[in-house]
Amino acid sequence: MLSRVATRSRSALIARLPSAPTSVLRQSLLPKTHVKSVVRFQHTTKPALAKLAPLDTFPRRHIGSEGKEVQEMLHQLGIKDIDELLGKTIPSAIRSPKPLAIGQGLPERQLLKRLKDIASKNMVNRSYIGQGYTDTVVPNVILRNILENPAWYTQYTPYQPEIAQGRLESLLNYQTMVSDLTGLPIANASLLDEGTAAAEAMLMSWQSARSKKNVYVVDENCHPQTIACLKLRAEAFNIEIVVANALQYNFEENKKNLCGVLLQYPNTRGSVHDYEALTARIHSAGGLVAVATDLMALTLLKAPGEFGADIALGNSQRFGVPLGFGGPHAAFFACKEEHKRRIPGRLIGVSKDADGNNAYRLALQTREQHIRREKATSNICTAQALLANMSAMYAIYHGPEGLRAIAQRINNMTAALADGIRHYGFEIENKDNFFDTLSVNVGNSSSILQKAAAEGINLRAIDNNTIGITLDEAVTQEDLDKLLHVFQKEGAPVVTVESLSSILESNRLTFPHQLKRTSNYLTHPVFNSYHSETEMLRYIHHLESKDLSLVHSMIPLGSCTMKLNATTEMIPVTWPEFSNIHPFAPVDQTRGYLAMLDELADDLKEITGFDGVSLQPNSGAQGEYAGLRVIRAYHHARGESHRNVCLIPISAHGTNPASAAMCGMDIVIIQCDSKGNLDMEDLKAKAEKYKDRLGAIMITYPSTFGMFEAGVSDACKVVHQHGGLVYLDGANLNAQIGLTKPAEIGADVCHMNLHKTFCIPHGGGGPGMGPIACTKELEPYLPGHPVVPCGGQNAIGPVSAAPYGSASILPISWAYIKMMGGEGLTKATKLAILNANYMASRLSEHYEILYTNENGMCGHEFIVDIRPFMDHGIEAIDVAKRLQDYGFHSPTMSWPVTNTLMIEPTESESKAELDRFCDAMISIRQEIQQVIDGKLPKKDNMLNRAPHSLKTLMSDKWDRPYSREVAAFPMPYLREKKFWPTVSRVDDAYGDRNLMCTCPSPEEYA
Repeated sequence: MLSRVATRSRSALIARLPSAPTSVLRQSLLPKTHVKSVVRFQHTTKPALAKLAPLDTFPRRHIGSEGKEVQEMLHQLGIKDIDELLGKTIPSAIRSPKPLAIGQGLPERQLLKRLKDIASKNMVNRSYIGQGYTDTVVPNVILRNILENPAWYTQYTPYQPEIAQGRLESLLNYQTMVSDLTGLPIANASLLDEGTAAAEAMLMSWQSARSKKNVYVVDENCHPQTIACLKLRAEAFNIEIVVANALQYNFEENKKNLCGVLLQYPNTRGSVHDYEALTARIHSAGGLVAVATDLMALTLLKAPGEFGADIALGNSQRFGVPLGFGGPHAAFFACKEEHKRRIPGRLIGVSKDADGNNAYRLALQTREQHIRREKATSNICTAQALLANMSAMYAIYHGPEGLRAIAQRINNMTAALADGIRHYGFEIENKDNFFDTLSVNVGNSSSILQKAAAEGINLRAIDNNTIGITLDEAVTQEDLDKLLHVFQKEGAPVVTVESLSSILESNRLTFPHQLKRTSNYLTHPVFNSYHSETEMLRYIHHLESKDLSLVHSMIPLGSCTMKLNATTEMIPVTWPEFSNIHPFAPVDQTRGYLAMLDELADDLKEITGFDGVSLQPNSGAQGEYAGLRVIRAYHHARGESHRNVCLIPISAHGTNPASAAMCGMDIVIIQCDSKGNLDMEDLKAKAEKYKDRLGAIMITYPSTFGMFEAGVSDACKVVHQHGGLVYLDGANLNAQIGLTKPAEIGADVCHMNLHKTFCIPHGGGGPGMGPIACTKELEPYLPGHPVVPCGGQNAIGPVSAAPYGSASILPISWAYIKMMGGEGLTKATKLAILNANYMASRLSEHYEILYTNENGMCGHEFIVDIRPFMDHGIEAIDVAKRLQDYGFHSPTMSWPVTNTLMIEPTESESKAELDRFCDAMISIRQEIQQVIDGKLPKKDNMLNRAPHSLKTLMSDKWDRPYSREVAAFPMPYLREKKFWPTVSRVDDAYGDRNLMCTCPSPEEYA
């Protein structure tokens, strides 16, 4: 991982480590060859001790079928063994010549012990660094029943709303919370982090200007990581970032070019300013006002919408989500009504179902990148749903009065600390103008920092003379006494918290009186009903019961790889050694994290065949953006900044053209042939046509059609011959591991969806991680960071707010790789391909399967064609909804081909579950045949009226041409094990015509 290697030599770090040769951390920092020899020594079982080998081996727990089941699937295909299958599936030219050089898999208990040893190298000091990250008290009822609950963390994105009503309601609660606290009417269902949310606000402002206005003013007292994210994002759009004191900037002189302004409230140094007059000035100059703010502060401070802000954004982390070394955390984003169709990311709305009942759904999807493609200014295709749900539940648990009490306590403690520090003769820069953060002029920052470190305390070094302190809800009296002791001068009378008790109880105003919040918030019943743990537990479980997840059945989504998220992988996420670390903590306190991240990066290099890795991108789309920015930086360094054409196949993921557009590239579409392969003649012609400007091609491999294209290496050569580089979209990497590698195929950079291939759970629509790997030539340009040194020596700016993205979930992927080992990872790939081909073979007797190779094989996924039934009134959406009645989530619907279903089973599913799904699809085909034969009406059958909720089935009136029993129990197993959709089919059009993105009124709620 270049982020460490580029800034601190390996040998220098080793020298600072414990001298014991068996130190796990020491092993992780040894040269790679040495590490392999250590791993081999540790994990090799001597033949004489074979009977003592551990029984909790992991691959057999992760992989769903073996032995007899595998043989039965091979028999269905008419193939003798896996090797024959692979020979008929993967072109020999791209097969890896050597097995993966990753050690033997660790048993689960050994894995947890080893990771505990690594985690123990982290030093969990008390951090008051702030900068958008604070400690928080996670209510245990939320910790156990959401963050640690697979029924919440294994859900997929709620594209099938009928079986996602619980999480949609929770996300609507989140939007309502954000809307209420910011004073703005429209809020989305979260973004990735505060820095990139600010970048989205900038682009919304630029786009809203509808002219050539390209100056964006950023107040100098915004968080430094936010400013850095803005600068990188602005480059491709030719937006000029002006970092200045916004209170003194002359907007009137620059009104011709001004598109918007970003302010921080309270700002990074803790000051709270009245921005009402400034906002009016900016508006008169033609700019939009975005305010980066703090939800906890807004329980006491005037809302941004109340002083005229157009956009409000920030990090909801302090609402019950652990620090986690930087993530994952849900960024919030709210805006005025007139900007609702430009708001980035997902928006939850209220609609009606087919029976007229309220139903929640994803609203206004025409705004999304997969629709707008190369016209998009945002490539956001995800959210931080799991973390947004936690923050919403935190607000529900505490309610408006509880939140106000927490905020007041934080403010009172800050006031007491300020008085105590003044007693010791130090000047508070922001005096009586703060919420939770003090900037203290100390003369010499280093001496105070050292004294604090000796007390187990981290403070922020704002500059050589100024220290920053940000308090939080977890601060105790003992913590305050320790902080005061840090500032005690020799011989000075001791100031204790007890002596400041009057201030702690005074609720005195510490910011301008006109900024005191007078408006109500969180008045909806949901925020005023569940304050006991009993009620909270029942509410969480009530919502959970409405959602289908991997705890119920397989989720066969093509290109989304919904595999097992093993409990052993998940357990370390909430260990204090990982969850309680501030992202900007001193390096010597994060040695365990860095060792684990370094090992993960090394394993990802081995898996991809590349030389450099950045773990910073915190989504797949961020990985695409990062990879293309690295390619652009490479061309620019060579004096070829004019290379800005990106070739993208017509079948590409919707984020591909959006990411290329965000990098300032011109998109040229490459056609595919009738078999779904890249049209090589079209590629050659366009590579030649644009040879002087060709920057890159984006290739998904295996292809989006589920094919291992034989000509992929030739395509890479064509692009290289014409001066371009190859970006490989790693969404389908699960079909490559151990069998082929992106670097061996001919790619220069790829991203890896850790929330797909490497077992980070989808969380109901986030979190995700999308690290990139690249060649030695591109390694120097890997993303950097303004606060924590990382990235290459010629690093591009940060693509995420935290230096290592959502670091606290990276132990999941580290653990998966370590427990599987090279052999287990390779076996998983083989079984994923076998499962897909087995299912395709069974279903081919009933449906047409699109795009198989010359041997009749698919890769890891396949496409079922529903188009032949359209003349009979049956479309893909009808099959998708009917599958809900059978207890299954739909496969990927109408992508990449309209009115098809793309199915990916993954290696984790057993043959029994594959057969159960196939049986459901075959049964549905028989139902379609009844419509074709005229036994059921075209527009009134169990498919186009699916799904069937209990409310529908139990109604007094039943006037349908099929029985209630057929509707509810089309297969025998459903009588014993049935997941019920809680609403009938949702009316999307109604929801878009009548947009409602906050909780319904109390009357409707009741």
